[in-house]
Amino acid sequence: MNRQRMLTALQSENKPWDVVIIGGGATGLGTALDAVTRGYRVALLEAHDFAKGTSSRSTKLIHGGVRYLRQGQIKMVRQSLHERGRLRHNAPHIVHSRKFVIPSFQRGGRLYYYAGMKAYDLLAGQLGFESSRLLSSSQTSTALPTLNTHGLRGGVAYADGQFDDARLAIALAQTTADQGGVLLNYAPVVRLLTRDARVAGVVVRDAESQNEFEVKGRVVVNATGVFGESIMALDGGGVNENSSANDRPQIVASQGTHMVLPREFLPGNAAMLIPHTDDSRVLFAIPWQGRTLFGTTDQRVDTIAIEPRPLASEINYLLEHAGRFLNKQPDRSDILSVFAGLRPLVGQSRRVTRSGARATSVLSREHEIYTSSSGLITIIGGKWTTYRKMGEDVVDLAQRVGQLRPEPSRTASLLLHGAVDNPTLAHWDSAHDDPLASYGTDRVGLLELAEREASYAELLSPQLPYIAAQVAWAVEHEMARTVEDVLARRLRALLLDAQASRAAAETTASIMQNLLNQDHAWRTQQITAFGELVKNYLP
Repeated sequence: MNRQRMLTALQSENKPWDVVIIGGGATGLGTALDAVTRGYRVALLEAHDFAKGTSSRSTKLIHGGVRYLRQGQIKMVRQSLHERGRLRHNAPHIVHSRKFVIPSFQRGGRLYYYAGMKAYDLLAGQLGFESSRLLSSSQTSTALPTLNTHGLRGGVAYADGQFDDARLAIALAQTTADQGGVLLNYAPVVRLLTRDARVAGVVVRDAESQNEFEVKGRVVVNATGVFGESIMALDGGGVNENSSANDRPQIVASQGTHMVLPREFLPGNAAMLIPHTDDSRVLFAIPWQGRTLFGTTDQRVDTIAIEPRPLASEINYLLEHAGRFLNKQPDRSDILSVFAGLRPLVGQSRRVTRSGARATSVLSREHEIYTSSSGLITIIGGKWTTYRKMGEDVVDLAQRVGQLRPEPSRTASLLLHGAVDNPTLAHWDSAHDDPLASYGTDRVGLLELAEREASYAELLSPQLPYIAAQVAWAVEHEMARTVEDVLARRLRALLLDAQASRAAAETTASIMQNLLNQDHAWRTQQITAFGELVKNYLP
């Protein structure tokens, strides 16, 4: 994972790549890994940083989707649960099980939830986690010590998957590189190359030098999420080979906002699923890296931005619902960080909520793949849990579109970078909050780095669990190029505590300046830019 070597490999290659992928989020990275492990020559281009967009702003769950089960989307839930089981095996250093509790306040509600969660267990089959079980009122309040117990009738405990989304993205990028793939961040695609009315590659700009160069490919995949229509526009609005332009799927952006509270709001190891909200969603309160993560909202937005900002109405919605179910009402001063992500959904929602907003909660989270008349493949929808299956489906299609030699997918049991075979899996009572756990086997090398350089063993901030060695590791091994790359994604400082991350920016910039051979002006610009970014994460 060295950017200069990746850039050189792209610029010096005249032979077409088998698969060129635009987009370095969950879908693009999953597609790249699936393709490279089939033996194809793969190049991936990301306009910003890996997982800069939606893929670093999730609810941090690898799950089947309890509410999708309630909506009758059995096939999607079954597939998601199977992928959940595969991910825990393939990336046990990043994906682990977490105990969840559904509190019940209605007569008969406990049995209703229990029946649903037993169906959830059944759909998971041999790849399932721990079995669901009924809880009494006292057991429920013990598991959730800060729960508002007024009217409590008991609950249901079940197990689901939890992870660090940006760290999984980096593990996917590292695994792709380990397998021989070439990946480049800060490399926006500015034009598509065509030959005989077929897409034959892309023109990419190196955002650091502003130089443009061609990357030829036998097949090009558009995996840019909510930005997918901008890439399709470069294709001249080509229509599907079997349909008209009116049939082309529309990308609907749904904003999901989360708030991060101190651990005291949910001090145990169990997470809470809130099954009833004003807009018929479910909400989660989850222990995550020493904090409490609460979310998410689901609201259609028309403006698609690389840095979406949480709306005041969303923050109020989360605070109000947290106050209903917790025995202490959080307010804005308790929020350590608030962040928003945009889900790329397929279709158009006509449903309107009581507030007058257009709802997206009724739109499917399943993915669709669209091929234009010029051969550009675009994938829309999906979610983190099914990234591997999405990549498999895309590459299956790419084989036909690009006339590649047929090869089967090999990612179902592929261990990701940092994983070890036959690991001791974390069980649902494990907090799993070691800040170095997600590095897996790289943890040893990182600690050796801290031992060699005394200053690298120091914390970046007293309020954060990160040491300076992690900054150096991010630069030298994970292609981090900016202070934001490090504090927002390689580490999760910006999401855990926005103010503390701003205080850590100066030390981070100083370390990076030396390693990247930058001048003092670069350091100053990075600190200023990160300070401006932090404002988006303060309530």
